[in-house]
Amino acid sequence: MEIPRNVREIIETLNTNGYEAYAVGGCVRDTLIGRRPEDWDITTSARPETVKALFHRTIDTGIRHGTVTVMLGKKGYEVTTYRVDGDYHDGRHPDSVTFTPDLREDLKRRDFTINAMAYNEEKGIVDLFRGQEDLEKGIIRCVGNPLHRFREDALRMMRAVRFSAQLGFSIESETFDAIRRLAPSIQKISAERIQMELVKILVSPHPDHLRLLYEAGLTAYILPEFDRMMETPQNTPYHCYTVGEHTLAVLTHVPAQPVLRLAALLHDVGKPQCRTTDSSGQDHFYGHAGKGAEMACQILKRLKLDNDTIRRTEQLIFHHSDSIDLNERSVRRALNHVGEELFPSLLLLMEGDNMGKTPDGTNQRLDYLRQIREIYQEILFRRDCISLKTLALTGDDLLKAGIPKGKKIGEILHYCLEQVLDDPDKNCHDLLLQMALDYFAE
Repeated sequence: MEIPRNVREIIETLNTNGYEAYAVGGCVRDTLIGRRPEDWDITTSARPETVKALFHRTIDTGIRHGTVTVMLGKKGYEVTTYRVDGDYHDGRHPDSVTFTPDLREDLKRRDFTINAMAYNEEKGIVDLFRGQEDLEKGIIRCVGNPLHRFREDALRMMRAVRFSAQLGFSIESETFDAIRRLAPSIQKISAERIQMELVKILVSPHPDHLRLLYEAGLTAYILPEFDRMMETPQNTPYHCYTVGEHTLAVLTHVPAQPVLRLAALLHDVGKPQCRTTDSSGQDHFYGHAGKGAEMACQILKRLKLDNDTIRRTEQLIFHHSDSIDLNERSVRRALNHVGEELFPSLLLLMEGDNMGKTPDGTNQRLDYLRQIREIYQEILFRRDCISLKTLALTGDDLLKAGIPKGKKIGEILHYCLEQVLDDPDKNCHDLLLQMALDYFAE
């Protein structure tokens, strides 16, 4: 394994002073499978106060649990003393931590075998729990007893699914059975931590592994709306899946952007509540986009997403089933309603939505979206006005023309914008001003 110069320097400094030190955890796993690690963590037999004494610049990031961040240049590296964790009564933090000189004791407290390997250039890879074998087989397996590992930190159940989604691995049967058994304990975990793991699953190469959260019973506690989606059929000519299975298919057909994947996850969340069945047995979901946008807002607030993410996701869901005519006027109005920033994402969501429907008619539906995209590109190329910020008339212009300050100003500007959306050639200051004065005089 090749490790960065700074990591090697930290390990060598500790070794030179008589202490063991290894790169450990995810950085070893990622290097073995050919991925570039984002962070390099180091584990050592040296106690925290010794680490602080050996390096010029350190930060006490988790000193109670043995972690010191060593700063080399502008980059920090977490160095943690070998430790044995006490009981976890809160399902998240150990009640106590005992430092140990034994690397094995430190490795066996870790969550999964693929994350319990250590490496330095002198000893090579230290793999006491068959982590390399599980990497080769594509398996997520707990270190030791999975019930113990998940009782220590219930979030590890979601982490198992997250690693499965990121790596395309399966979850070993005993590990998965333990998740099923302990699923209710996920309620001990904060919404912020759950949200972080959920988003990581969604933006992974295999977002459809979200199904594992459902099969393990975790969504019943963190996203019960998804359970209802999985259980809601769609007896229509356009669908061959339940709402939930359709959603999983859509997730795999949109780019791995957080807002776009969140919108894909929740775009049909309103369908179970809006479902009606006519006399012929065909289902209808009238108003599901509006209801879904409303529900998505509540769900994302519950999961502690930021306001901007909520706003953009809600907007995409509200418009995902809009019908846009194949002409410039209709596309300009869609751009105005959705927003210039979000319109490309809306097209991607619509495309993914179509890919999750019955194969019959897929090519026709995708051709329709291709034509919409071509019209959109032409509008961009011409720089047509599609919002008040590029309208050739401002509120100040109206005030100078003698129109009194107040709500009427906004009403007149929106009237002028409507005319320009119909005909962009009307985006001319003098023409718009005369139109505004005529409208005011009526």
